[in-house]
Amino acid sequence: MDKNSRIITTKGREHFPEQEYFVRDISRDFHIKYGIIKKEDLKKKNTKVKTSMNKEYCIFEPQFIDFYKRIRRGPQIIPLKDIGFIISETGIGKDSVILEAGGGSGGFSCFASRYVNKIVSYEIDDENIDLIKNNLKTLGIRNVVVKKADIYGKIAEKNFDMVLLDLPEPWKAVENASGALKTGGFLVSYSPTIMQSQQFVNALTDSLMHIKTVEVSERLWKIEGQVVRPISKSTIHSGFITFARKISK
Repeated sequence: MDKNSRIITTKGREHFPEQEYFVRDISRDFHIKYGIIKKEDLKKKNTKVKTSMNKEYCIFEPQFIDFYKRIRRGPQIIPLKDIGFIISETGIGKDSVILEAGGGSGGFSCFASRYVNKIVSYEIDDENIDLIKNNLKTLGIRNVVVKKADIYGKIAEKNFDMVLLDLPEPWKAVENASGALKTGGFLVSYSPTIMQSQQFVNALTDSLMHIKTVEVSERLWKIEGQVVRPISKSTIHSGFITFARKISK
């Protein structure tokens, strides 16, 4: 991650994404709606600066989450609200080894890599593989291995603590995924439609116990003075998450 980048945002209690700027090049003046922030000010850290129009902004070094939210995207990634739920429900941690099938843009692997020992990401599309590797490099992540492999075919590795299926037809991968899991490990399917989840659950073998299928809603609220109301652009539905657990060989 580039430590020479900066986050510039308006001060105050009320924050909106459109009031925040991510500056990658601090060697040049930065132009925004309310004037110019001089490059000399951009080089400052964790302070307040004023634009040429006397508008005050806060400036600080970006953290991991600031870089993560700006990774390159191809296929749709699993949103953070769902990633957090998957991590908390499976309890994966610093010793866990994960298999992700359907790497896409690498959103899950990039975020979850901070919490686990190792992630193996299967992807069949060459463009997506390049995209994942680029995002991993941008974020400085070294514990994710990207492989051109099809989980519908064969899984070379074994004894995973969790297998995540982000695939159009996850039910076709149940048998292979179960064989790659350690007993007690979790098989998680992420699908945009409930019919996909239904077919996945119906395909579970006797060695896998269906725990639950959920969708996680996120509703934003505007709180400003005496104004308290939901924000209409909240993310209500993104996908259905099904959790199963391997209970026997």
